[in-house]
Amino acid sequence: MNILLIGYGKMGKMIDELAQQRGHHIVGRLTSKDKWNKETLLQLKPDVAIEFTHPEAAVNNILQCFEANVPVVVGTTGWYQHLDKITSLCIEKNQSLLYASNFSIGVNLFFKINDYVASLLKNYPEYNVSIIEAHHTQKKDAPSGTAISIAEQILNHYPFKNHWSINKENDDLYISVRRCGDEKGYHSVIYQSAIDEIQLSHHAFSRKGFALGAILAAEFLKDKKGVFQMKDVLNV
Repeated sequence: MNILLIGYGKMGKMIDELAQQRGHHIVGRLTSKDKWNKETLLQLKPDVAIEFTHPEAAVNNILQCFEANVPVVVGTTGWYQHLDKITSLCIEKNQSLLYASNFSIGVNLFFKINDYVASLLKNYPEYNVSIIEAHHTQKKDAPSGTAISIAEQILNHYPFKNHWSINKENDDLYISVRRCGDEKGYHSVIYQSAIDEIQLSHHAFSRKGFALGAILAAEFLKDKKGVFQMKDVLNV
């Protein structure tokens, strides 16, 4: 499969290495220093693009892929306020989009577990729920897209909590945001009562898990039309 990398930071380099190990060909490596557009994509002729850049660049990158009829896997987070618009355009233009707040297989299984546990604990109001997320100091968005996904799952089961917040002083679902060193990614959901605590955690030790998941997503998306998520790739 011919893959175009949009963004060539730590994640892009890791995807490059693993994709070639899986027998794929990298047709281009675009960075923020490159000037590119629809014509660039038409010349490179990728089967799929994998986008890991910055929140302020992601939407335009997706639109360029739509214009060039290139399926795009998007790992950038922090742009989801535009998701409804992008989803509608994808369907309207018969394009292909797969987005995820986290491509790790372990995290997506964690999502499934978290959803089930939240459905159980909602019946026990003595347990207050909160979230901790930690990432490296260069991460742009806070809280992480993964933490927001976890929070939204919980809120689906907790009608008395309307929103998540990074402000601990209100009654919303609290997300504690931590930025430290080269932390690859830590997420924990804590259900705490006056007498005990239940904690679910996922801790990434390497970016390889995210990179492999993005490649699996690209393999899945090739020759498909529509909007997909990692739960479609993993069938969970």
